[in-house]
Amino acid sequence: MTTHNRRRRVLPLAAILGIAAIAAAACSSSGSKASSSTASASSASVNLSGVTLHVGDQAGSGSQARLTAAGLISKLPFKVTWSDFTSGPPMLQAMGAGAIDIGSVGNAPPVFAAAGGEKVAIVGTTQGNPDGSAIVVPKNSPIHSIAQLKGKRIAVAQGSSGDYHLLTVLNKAGINVHQVTLDYLQPADGLAALTSGHVDAWDVWTPYIEQVTGQYNARILVNGTGFGSPYSFTVASRAALANPAQAAAIRDYLKLLDEAYSWTDTHPSAWADVWAKATGLPDSVMLVAAKDATYTPIQITPAVVNSEQSVSNAFTSAGLIPGHVNFADFVDTAFNNTVGSSS
Repeated sequence: MTTHNRRRRVLPLAAILGIAAIAAAACSSSGSKASSSTASASSASVNLSGVTLHVGDQAGSGSQARLTAAGLISKLPFKVTWSDFTSGPPMLQAMGAGAIDIGSVGNAPPVFAAAGGEKVAIVGTTQGNPDGSAIVVPKNSPIHSIAQLKGKRIAVAQGSSGDYHLLTVLNKAGINVHQVTLDYLQPADGLAALTSGHVDAWDVWTPYIEQVTGQYNARILVNGTGFGSPYSFTVASRAALANPAQAAAIRDYLKLLDEAYSWTDTHPSAWADVWAKATGLPDSVMLVAAKDATYTPIQITPAVVNSEQSVSNAFTSAGLIPGHVNFADFVDTAFNNTVGSSS
């Protein structure tokens, strides 16, 4: 890809980041870590019946469907409004604009939100199965090795976990990101582009991997083993964290979501049935997806923060985000004790 073409494709991101920075400047919350006295508010001391938590969701995380499948959604002691997004980046843009309070995303969206100055913080972490990430190619594609991606057109959702997975795959193969053509597409458009032959490969996550391989006979070129990052995150807005009632609701939400992760990982068939209804995909596809995309809730440790810093540094080095991000400023560990606790 020429420098001119690469610059043209990056311009939309620059515009998004500029808008995010303006929105962030208008917020009064600090970008520093939330104080533990506010963020660790006990739900026992707050009447949550009058609290409404605005939660972002997406097919790749299925938080609402996951809580439903585990029989836990009715245990939320506060009101919830759910908003669906095609991927993590638009969800965190909405969070930065004040439209939602919390949502679950992959490893790259928090980095792009941080680069845009969004007033957000990761409050929960899961470690996932490497089968939940992949670069796929059409069944009869001549591409059989990573090295053959050089010079090819690849679809990926900008600022998503797929974006970082692809970057690490290219880097390890010695391919500069400027030596491929990136088509920044949301999952539905990426699927259409691959199956119609408009792109040579597609970097995406579960359940789209299972959809394109199961329904269109696409082939997995490489999965997440040795590439990308194993972590996914629950991210909250600083405004919600600064509100004692909403912070208490977030604490209860995280407890129940962690329970739901554990339940769905051990009940893949029941989870696949509910997840299929939420996505509109066949049960056969979603059963494979449920087994591929398992998540273990863990605490936000220094190793997790360092991993996200590496994600951020990689995007900075590739020229895909402006400047350096100190990711520790976008972390709140006050909810670490929800991991493994009973709701």
